[in-house]
Amino acid sequence: MSDYKVTNPATGKVEAEYSTATDAEIQDVLTRSDAAYRSWRETPLAERSRVLTRVSELYQERAEELAALITREMGKRLVEAKGEAGIATAIYKYYADEGPGFLEDQPLNPRSGVTAWVRKDPIGPLLGIMPWNFPYYQVARFAAPNLMIGNTIVLKHAPQCPESALAMEQIFIDAGLPKDAYINIFATNDQSATIIADPRVGGVSVTGSERAGAAVAEIAGRNLKKVVLELGGSDPFIVLDTADVSATVAQATRQRMGNAGQACNAAKRFIVSGDIYDDFVEQFTKSMSALTPGDPTDPASDFGPLSSEAAAVNLIGQIEDAVSKGATLRTGGARVEGPGAFVQATVLTDVTPDMRAYSEELFGPAAVVYKVDGADDAVELANSSRYGLGGTVFSQDPELALAVAGRLESGMIAVNGASYGGVDMPFGGTKRSGVGRELGSFGMEEFVNKKLIATPKARV
Repeated sequence: MSDYKVTNPATGKVEAEYSTATDAEIQDVLTRSDAAYRSWRETPLAERSRVLTRVSELYQERAEELAALITREMGKRLVEAKGEAGIATAIYKYYADEGPGFLEDQPLNPRSGVTAWVRKDPIGPLLGIMPWNFPYYQVARFAAPNLMIGNTIVLKHAPQCPESALAMEQIFIDAGLPKDAYINIFATNDQSATIIADPRVGGVSVTGSERAGAAVAEIAGRNLKKVVLELGGSDPFIVLDTADVSATVAQATRQRMGNAGQACNAAKRFIVSGDIYDDFVEQFTKSMSALTPGDPTDPASDFGPLSSEAAAVNLIGQIEDAVSKGATLRTGGARVEGPGAFVQATVLTDVTPDMRAYSEELFGPAAVVYKVDGADDAVELANSSRYGLGGTVFSQDPELALAVAGRLESGMIAVNGASYGGVDMPFGGTKRSGVGRELGSFGMEEFVNKKLIATPKARV
């Protein structure tokens, strides 16, 4: 039985299955991707830009179809699924427009007096291992800049997203990308390891769990391959003080509950100063308990199911572990009656380091609120996590908020309601949240050969 199947998480029913690639097919893919690279790397930048522009247009034209696919595959609310298709549209257009400029030679002024510059060359076929939670967005972050660079793509998507994976491959074909410059594969983990080790492959990018990232990085390290790892997160949402608790709670709820809480950079740990803690907890609990889970195709549903039965079981296990060890369950904490991988919106307080909810990532509609005594305690608690992806800081004192932001061990920090999301801003973390950056100009700095060229200065 194939690992690649569509299991609708709103119903639990298997709706389609797809065959896993054979080892011979994987070798054929590698040969084809390498051959396409030899041609694509020589393709003029204007033509690469034209192709990515057309990809962007096709994402926009097919947004309804694309949204329906991932709603069925991983349970994303239809309105959010359409929004994700829109984000992918923007990413491809951004790199089509800005990519040629990012690839311009960088002149140097060496002390030796020679004329020198750095040229950014492609490095070959790349393997992308992508997750189920943002099936289009994550692929776009990886594929768009690297196709613009002149690399080719072999894409292994999550096993529960075969139809959206095929839809993306078809978009590249329809946009006029040369044959085999982007190849979708339904590969096993062992086959992925074979691909990474192959000398024709220049690097691998993984968006996924800490476990998956560590496994891939180990293989890549043995084979001296470049990696980009965008892994888990347990982002702090720090409230030092606020003039409007209700507005801050509304933002906290949005940051926790997008995509049913299944985002690596979602706020998961709410760290609140003692003088407003009780008010915050009361309002946050009320806000979360008012959310209605339901059919992701129904506009009345506030959030949909988790991506799978296994995900729901794991989250409930984390919640029950905390409660059994003394945590306070403010709301939620149980499965929703009926079919599907639905879990109630949950708020926990009084969580301590011996509980799974303290150190593990809560990937779903569950939040933990902590009480702290001022900025120093907030920073210490925030940095106690092994993750370091994103974070949020609120304070009416802008200098204090920026000072705290500067002390947090995270790759991205939003202050007082600002957003670090955007196609032109770098995305990535530190610590166990991964290495490397995507998006913005930084997204074109990872899988390139930064080639130094030096020549004697021309005589005047």
